[in-house]
Amino acid sequence: MLFYSFGYVTSFSLGAVWVSIISAAQLLSSYYAHLRQDGYLVTKAGLHATYWLTKAWEEFVLSAVIVSEPEGEVATGRQAMVGDWFFVAVALLLLVVSLSNDTLEVTHNALFLLLSVSTVPQIPLQGYYVFFGVSCSLFASASLYGTFCRLINSIAEKSLIPVGPQPVSSDCLLSFLSCFRSPRKLQGALPSSSSASSLTNQIPDALFYLTNGVAALGAHAASSSQSVSFLRLSVPWVLVSGAVVQGFVSRLQVRGGQRFGSVIPSFYLSVWATWTWYRFAGPLLQISPVGSYGFTAGAIAFLVINAFLMLIAAYGNLVLLSLTVVMEAVLVCFLLSTLQQLPYQLEIAMLAVFSVVCLYGTLASLVNGTFRQSVMPMGPPLVKDVNQQQKSSPALPCPVADSRLTSGLLKISRLLDDGGVCGIPTDTVYALAASCKNPQAIENIYNIKDRPAEKPICICISSVEQLVAAKPPFSSLLWEFMRNVYPGGISCIVSKGDWLLRLGVGPAYDRVGTNDSIMIRVPDHTVTGHLCDITGPLAITSANPSGEPDSTHHDMVISRLGHKIQGVLCDGDSNEIVASTVVNCLKIDEGTISIVREGCVPAVKVRQIFERVKTSMS
Repeated sequence: MLFYSFGYVTSFSLGAVWVSIISAAQLLSSYYAHLRQDGYLVTKAGLHATYWLTKAWEEFVLSAVIVSEPEGEVATGRQAMVGDWFFVAVALLLLVVSLSNDTLEVTHNALFLLLSVSTVPQIPLQGYYVFFGVSCSLFASASLYGTFCRLINSIAEKSLIPVGPQPVSSDCLLSFLSCFRSPRKLQGALPSSSSASSLTNQIPDALFYLTNGVAALGAHAASSSQSVSFLRLSVPWVLVSGAVVQGFVSRLQVRGGQRFGSVIPSFYLSVWATWTWYRFAGPLLQISPVGSYGFTAGAIAFLVINAFLMLIAAYGNLVLLSLTVVMEAVLVCFLLSTLQQLPYQLEIAMLAVFSVVCLYGTLASLVNGTFRQSVMPMGPPLVKDVNQQQKSSPALPCPVADSRLTSGLLKISRLLDDGGVCGIPTDTVYALAASCKNPQAIENIYNIKDRPAEKPICICISSVEQLVAAKPPFSSLLWEFMRNVYPGGISCIVSKGDWLLRLGVGPAYDRVGTNDSIMIRVPDHTVTGHLCDITGPLAITSANPSGEPDSTHHDMVISRLGHKIQGVLCDGDSNEIVASTVVNCLKIDEGTISIVREGCVPAVKVRQIFERVKTSMS
């Protein structure tokens, strides 16, 4: 797009194919993010794929129009296009939601917003390609830098290349959005099958509303003009977003396990594809469908089917119900069009209302799916499915327990004592835990998360006093350092020895740590501390499939690993988004420590603590 904007290539035929292949790769990234329950990345990758596909094919059509049509007609048609504004609105929403991310992510989203603004139809053609080309240059630079940073930091498992701090904390951003919060706050509630399903559904829902909104605005613009050149420009906006990407959304909805699966997105795919053929493809191919009873019969069929979809939406939420109701009015306009009785002002109004509903649906689904809370109200279901609510509990893949209840801790402790593997909260992210009384359970952890055998597993205890009771032969410097960092988000690697038997690690001695060393965690978390007091030392590792992001909510543990583990202790959102910082203390008596992995506690702070301890000891 950059080289085409600056005139280095005159035809966009090859460019349209090239960008289409890259957009397909972005849809694959979106699908992979869906498997990880990452609603933010699902929406971002899907948005970018939709944007580049639409713009690439618009430019391909536009370049053909420039060759075959007078310049004035093209300019007029282009200025009437309004679909870009939906991308501008959604790009702004994505930027706001990402403010609690790192600076690199915020910058990348800000440049995508600039890119979206650079393609609005009000920019004259004389300056359009210069503005668009400069925006493409900045966005490409940020994308390349981001690719390099994420790749290197991911391989190193620490922040080698800076990506910047969070511009806004998650709490501040949630406070800002709290004015839209629904009255019934869901944070901290125990997961049920219905709430887990709702969370899963909101992930592809953002893309569902996005694609329909872009298609509606494209159709809205087409209804305002009957120019043949303009009809050509409208084809990508309706067909790409409404049919091509909508098919991808349909696949995500099937994967999400909704009660009605992909019924609604699949039907809307058919609607927009038919709309494109009737309004655009027919005139372009000089095949006039006007007066065709086939399209009239199809429009009646669409009306009947959408009436049933309105009943389905009544079991969902008010936003989805509103969308189907407005679609019914749009389909009435489509029927009138086939009968040559359509007042185009009515169709324009209905498509505008439809796009507004889609914009709010995109915002609410994106925010709720990203923060895993009901921040933006979608409205309650008009019809409550009592039978589905009664069947909700048994649908969970594993037993769950409430961390706020003593009975919940006892339930998980019994599962651990019986040789089970359970997901538990810590002061950082969620972890998989197995009792050190059951070595086989520790072996099972490797199979559950596909963890490489050469990566050792650490142990978790409740307090430093529990460690003191085992009388390990630590130096006074090591003891003082541990008292300064425990409890907290720092893990220390120390030498193994017989003291682990006195600590209670006995049966699992050969299953944790390496031959000579062991990593010890003392979480600053009341729930985890109480659990360790009941069970004794626990072998723990992060509760995520190896190579994937950490789990920051019990819903993520349930959805990703629930079918492989024996229970989950539910404690809501985790305190951090990354794991603990790992410090190698094997050479601490020589006056040195090393940072094995930088996590929630910055390496600089760890070294400051160590220097302070050394100074005080001397």
